Amino acid sequence: MSSVLTNNSAMVALQTLKSINRNLEMTQSEISTGKTINTAKDNSAIWAISKTMESDVKGFKGISDSLALGATTVGVARKAAETVTNLLTQIKGKIVAAQEQNVDRAKIQTDIGALRGQIASVTGAAQFNGLNMVKGTDDVKILSSLDRDSTGGVSASQITVARQDLTTAAGVYGSVALVPTTAYGTSTLADGVTATAVTTAATGTTAALTFAAAAVIGDTASINVAGNTINYTATATDSATDRAAFFVGQINALGLAGVTAANTAGVLTLSNTNAFESVALTASGTGTGTLVVTNVNGFAAASPTSGTINQRAETIDFSTTAGVSEGNGFKVTVGSTSFDYIAGKNETMEDVAKGLKTAIDSNLPVGVTTKVTQDATTGAWSLSVDDATGGQALTLNTTQGGTASGGLFGLDNIDVTTTANATSALSNIETMINTSIDAAASLGSSQGRIDTQADFVSELTDALKAGIGSLVDANLEETSARLQALQVQQQLATQALSIANQAPQNLLSLFR
Repeated sequence: MSSVLTNNSAMVALQTLKSINRNLEMTQSEISTGKTINTAKDNSAIWAISKTMESDVKGFKGISDSLALGATTVGVARKAAETVTNLLTQIKGKIVAAQEQNVDRAKIQTDIGALRGQIASVTGAAQFNGLNMVKGTDDVKILSSLDRDSTGGVSASQITVARQDLTTAAGVYGSVALVPTTAYGTSTLADGVTATAVTTAATGTTAALTFAAAAVIGDTASINVAGNTINYTATATDSATDRAAFFVGQINALGLAGVTAANTAGVLTLSNTNAFESVALTASGTGTGTLVVTNVNGFAAASPTSGTINQRAETIDFSTTAGVSEGNGFKVTVGSTSFDYIAGKNETMEDVAKGLKTAIDSNLPVGVTTKVTQDATTGAWSLSVDDATGGQALTLNTTQGGTASGGLFGLDNIDVTTTANATSALSNIETMINTSIDAAASLGSSQGRIDTQADFVSELTDALKAGIGSLVDANLEETSARLQALQVQQQLATQALSIANQAPQNLLSLFR
C-alpha cells in the first residue's frame, strides 16, 4: 500500500544515512585526534586506565628530572673526592721526602700547607644547587621511582646516598657520659696507672729469673728469648750468681734490639725497652738448681714457665663486640694532656683507634709515639702509646652526644718539621688517603646506581607510553580504509533517500 502520509522507504533510508553519518563522524574524529578513545564516552573503562597511566608518565618525567639532578650532585662530590685523593697523595710524597734528614723540612711544610689549602678549597666548592655531599654526615635521599600496588595505592621510592665528610673539623666532645653494656675497651697499662671506663691490668716490661742457691753437676737450665735458646749444664758446683752471669753474657751477646740482661746477686733480670714489640720468653730448669720466673705477664711461679715480656708502650684494646654510634666521644689522656676523637656515622673501632692516634700525633707530647695494631687472632684493634720519658699516665674516657670529627681530621696539624712528627705523619696520611678513596668509591657506586635507575625510568616511561598507545591510539591504515567505505555508503544512502522521497510524486500519475 502506498501512502502520501507515511513514507516507510524514506524513513528507512533516513535512519541508514544517520547511522552512516555517525560512523563517518567517529572515523573523522579518529583521524583528526589520532585516538580511538578520546573521551570517557568512547569507552569509560579504557579511558580511565589510560588516564591513570598518563598521570604515571607525568610523574616519571619528574622522577627523571630528580635523578638527573641527583646524579649531577653526586658526580660533583665524587670528582671532589677523587681530587682530594690526588692532593693527599701529593702530600704523602712530601711526607716521605721529609723522612730524610738532609732536606729542608720547612720548605716541605710550606708545600704541604699549600696542598692543605687546596683540599679545603675543593671540599668547600664541591656543591651543586647548594648541596655539598663531602661535608656533614646526614644522608641524602633522591626520588627514584613511583610504585603502584594492586589496590591503586602509590608510594615513592628513594635512593639513599651517604654523605662522605672530607672536612678537617675536630668535632665536639659530648657531655653525656656513655656507660655501655659492653665495655668499649680494656687497657693494658704500666704498673700503678689507672684508667676511667676501661679495665686496667698491672704488667711489666721486665722479667726476673731466680736460680736456686747452688747447683750440682748435671743440673740444667734453658732460656729462650725472642726465639733464641741458651742452654746451661752445670759441670761443677755453681752458685746462682755464676749461672746468672753466664746467661747475662750469652743474652747480651745476641744483640737483641731493646733487650738487655743484668745480674744482681744471682737474679737474672731481663728488660724490654722496645716501644711496640713484646718479647717471648721461655725458661726451664732441672735438678737442685731450679729456675723460678717471677714478675712477667703470663708467668706462674713454677718451672718450667713461658710468657711474654711486654712492650714498653701502654695499650688500649678496643672491644670486638661493642658498637660505635655517631657522636660517641673517646678521650685519651696522656699525662696531663687530653686528646679527643668523636666517631662519625657507620664507623668502627678501627676508625676510633686510628682517629685517637691522629689526635695524639697532631700535638705529640715530648717523647711520645703511637701505633695502631690489630690482633691476628681476635681481630681486636689496639692503640699503643709509648712514653720514652716515662711517668705519664694513660686514661680513656667515653661520652655520647657529640659532633663527629671530620673525615680528614688531623690534616690541619700535619707537621714534618721534626723527625718524630714526620714519622707519625706518614701513617696518618695513609689513613686519610684510605678515607678519601673509600669516599670516592662510595659516591661512585651511588652515582652508578642513580644512572642505572635513570635509564630504567626512561625505558619504563617509553613502555608506559607504548601501552597507552595500544589502548587508545587509532589504527590509521584501518581508519583510512573505513573512511573511504563510509564515504561511498554516505553517497549511496543519500541517493537511496532521494529515491525514497520521489515515491509520493509517483502517486500523482495515478490521478491524471
